[in-house]
Amino acid sequence: MVVENYRDVLHRVEESCKRVDRDPREVTLIAVSKTKPISMIRELLPEHVMDFGENKPQELKEKYGELPSDLHWHMIGHLQRNKVKYIIDKACMIHSLDSIRLAQTIQTEAEKHRLIMPVLIEVNIAEEESKFGLHAEEVVDFITEVSQYPNLKVSGLMTIAPFVENPEENRIHFRNLYNLFVDIKGRNIDNVDMCSLSMGMTNDYEVAIEEGATMVRVGTGIFGERAYNALVDAE
Repeated sequence: MVVENYRDVLHRVEESCKRVDRDPREVTLIAVSKTKPISMIRELLPEHVMDFGENKPQELKEKYGELPSDLHWHMIGHLQRNKVKYIIDKACMIHSLDSIRLAQTIQTEAEKHRLIMPVLIEVNIAEEESKFGLHAEEVVDFITEVSQYPNLKVSGLMTIAPFVENPEENRIHFRNLYNLFVDIKGRNIDNVDMCSLSMGMTNDYEVAIEEGATMVRVGTGIFGERAYNALVDAE
């Protein structure tokens, strides 16, 4: 069932791209495997699925050690500073940078491992009180400061849109984030490569793609209902 679900989501990604004359190769489908057993991830490997998303550093670390080393692991959940060390040499990208203190910790750990960590700035574009992330008006100054850290590479923006019954309600939020993304790209800030826009989840990824997403995070749509009830979801 996981493979069939994945193929269906991939088809929907392609159809969404067609509607707005985009190349489907511009969009990375991240299979959010949080709480899911390794056996379910293995089912997708013959489909050449390479990108997986995890919310918890410990879970990412464990799966990293059990699965092929060439998979791309995206840290998409809220990241505590004391957990950065567990994933700094395992994640291909951190999607949830939202504070200078976290940036400083990532810089320290990345320097220890002699690597450069791509990061996305988490933006609370809908200004929900229950969500992490910067407000839109804070992002430019924040990126300008973070761009000074040599072992971080600001690669774009991420948001978790509100959970809504009708995904069209989130179109305005995706459009606003895309406009901010384009604005920052046009500023040509040193050490900032605005190439990734991570937005859209199981409920609304098709609308997100129509509004410019280059990464969508789909968990339930691929793996089925999650194994626990979470107050704040990232997929």
